[in-house]
Amino acid sequence: MIRTAGEHGLLVETGSLELSHRVDAALRAARPAGVVEIVPGPATVLVVAPGADQGRLRTRLESVVREESGKTAADEGRERPVVTIPVVYDGADLESVAELARLSVAEVIDRHTGRELVVGWLGFAPGFAYLTGLDPVLEMPRLDTPRTSVPAGSVAVAGPYSAVYPTASPGGWRLLGRTSVRVWDVSADPPSLFRPGTRVRFEVA
Repeated sequence: MIRTAGEHGLLVETGSLELSHRVDAALRAARPAGVVEIVPGPATVLVVAPGADQGRLRTRLESVVREESGKTAADEGRERPVVTIPVVYDGADLESVAELARLSVAEVIDRHTGRELVVGWLGFAPGFAYLTGLDPVLEMPRLDTPRTSVPAGSVAVAGPYSAVYPTASPGGWRLLGRTSVRVWDVSADPPSLFRPGTRVRFEVA
């Protein structure tokens, strides 16, 4: 389904994160005329194209969705980059996460570093990536009272996601540790270290 979104946008309802990533990558590789912004989400891709021929763009999007829907991970033909993030596991919530998960602190660290996560989408703040594929045992509710300021580089979990805070900001995620890696740098091109589909591995610093 492709829906109109505002004056200049079309919202492609992909139905899955994997297809959102494929459509996003295909559109960025061969950007349609007039498209100024492509925003993938968990089951959608928003395409913003002021002044573009909406009918022609809709036809193009339908074609891209059909083509990408027929692919599998094996024949996709695009190697996703892998980013390794070294972490000092000394977060303020590390022990409480261990208690809630009924694990030792060492086991929490092993579980967090033992899986390859994937950037699902970016939101909340510039460069804030929702990392999917977290070990279900580490799925945690957000804090009842969010912190007024979480330092940049904080590594955290909440619900089924992990994340690295790109800048200092308020936040209610549970802090496991910190990294010195800058995941958001306005002087870099692109400014975000993470893109949807990027694979992420955490390791003990």
